[in-house]
Amino acid sequence: MDAEKLRALLDDVRAGRTDVDQALDRLRALPYDDMGFARLDMHRALRQGLPEVVFCQGKTAGQATAILARLWVQHDRVMGTRVSPEMAAAIQAELPDARYDPTSRLITLARSDLPPLPENAPYGVVVSAGTADLPVAEEAAQTLAFLGSRVQTAYDVGVAGIHRLLDRAALLMGADVVISVAGMEGALTSVVAGLVSCPVIGVPTSVGYGAHFQGLAPLLSMLNACAPGVAVVNIDNGFGAGVYAHTILRRINRSGER
Repeated sequence: MDAEKLRALLDDVRAGRTDVDQALDRLRALPYDDMGFARLDMHRALRQGLPEVVFCQGKTAGQATAILARLWVQHDRVMGTRVSPEMAAAIQAELPDARYDPTSRLITLARSDLPPLPENAPYGVVVSAGTADLPVAEEAAQTLAFLGSRVQTAYDVGVAGIHRLLDRAALLMGADVVISVAGMEGALTSVVAGLVSCPVIGVPTSVGYGAHFQGLAPLLSMLNACAPGVAVVNIDNGFGAGVYAHTILRRINRSGER
């Protein structure tokens, strides 16, 4: 239950449209809903402004479907991450309104579209070094968009052809936060952080040859970036970067800096 639904429920109680016992029944799921195999944090949207998101990898299709369905009862916007095409098909058979993107591996449910953002709203840019980084980059970008932030993208702009990145300098320098997604040696993140004045979130990916160590090499490169203002999330964690960037943009909106 998010703040708007709780406010509407309290208004109904005050106006006599809902009695106290009915309201208590609605609130019994707070702070969590015990499903036996999962305990859903129904209170998270009130605490953090964002409902619980379902990490579907490692769950059965039945478990993921049941969790998403239960969250869908309480929230108007629900998202699951790391969803395989086979699991997505099973979820959509039970929840036909669910939308699946095979690149980002995100599955989403939304009762209505978010209102359009003004053209001068603060925005985040997701940059990626190569096309192989696209799944992680899209996980970050689509998470940002689903949560209600303005997002732009600049893909395949790695340092092997740095002129491609410099061609997007105006976009980057106007950003309020940048998510830099890179595998191999992860150099893109340090370069980007040396160009912009906003926070940069580095996302190392598990794309590279043997000594890349499934993402450990770019992770260490980003942690050791000489450019200041870099925060680094875990390997392939586009979702975490998207949430982090959204919290920055949301704070800017609230503070009225624009």
